[in-house]
Amino acid sequence: MDTKQLLKDMVAARRGVLVPGAFNALSAKVIEDLGFEAIYVTGAGVTNMWLGLPDQGFMGLAEIADHTARIRDTVSVPLLVDADTGFGNALNVYHTVRTLERAGADCIQLEDQVAPKRCGHFSGKEVISTEEAVSKIKAAVDARRDPNLLIMARTDAAATHGFEAAVERAQRFAEAGADILFVEAVTSAEEIRALPTRLAAPQLMNMVIGGKTPIFDAEQLGGLGYGIVLYANAALQGAVAGMQKALTGLRDDKAVQESSGLVATFAERQRLVGKPAWDALEQRFS
Repeated sequence: MDTKQLLKDMVAARRGVLVPGAFNALSAKVIEDLGFEAIYVTGAGVTNMWLGLPDQGFMGLAEIADHTARIRDTVSVPLLVDADTGFGNALNVYHTVRTLERAGADCIQLEDQVAPKRCGHFSGKEVISTEEAVSKIKAAVDARRDPNLLIMARTDAAATHGFEAAVERAQRFAEAGADILFVEAVTSAEEIRALPTRLAAPQLMNMVIGGKTPIFDAEQLGGLGYGIVLYANAALQGAVAGMQKALTGLRDDKAVQESSGLVATFAERQRLVGKPAWDALEQRFS
């Protein structure tokens, strides 16, 4: 099945599909290899892992498009792509959607923060007017070539204008044509439970490890009616912890063995990057 239609069906089922975030092609391959049904191309992850910077608007369209294309070339599951604020006004959003659709996105996420944006779980956020945000969603909907490309509209208004204002904005985004709604950084279990009863369109709930939103498991969230349960940076945080453990062992013991449990084996690394298939291809053309 086409990945866009597959994602559309997943979201419509509202069964709390667990979607981890990938920050490069190898992390995407690990996610797919472990059986996850879709992948989120994370702006925070790209910014942290490729630029060594915090998620405060340092990533550009070219960078996220390049990462999307590389990941699309590597995995076959649907891709949800974080496009931050769309990198400008409604015209920039139009260009962003065209660019990311061409790069292989199946869903493009846009948010209503003032640029430069910042992580939804940082303090100091600001949002643009509802009218401007709605116009950007309309531009995104109009820009897509494939009608099955999903547009996800995120609002960060809960932190600045309160929960009710965020719900009102999300409803306006749905009326503008957004396929998935994402109310970011809600701070109570009651708000998590309330959103599916307040908004008719399918929704994503973002579980940020160490963030401001209470953690619910995916079965709970699916039971409440959420379509997607996002763990945008679980892989990133796990990778950082793994690197720290392996390198601490190397620093302290002056050597690391495969048997240490601190590293993937050489054979596992080659399997994940598809070396057997490349070997077969080499044989075919030699």
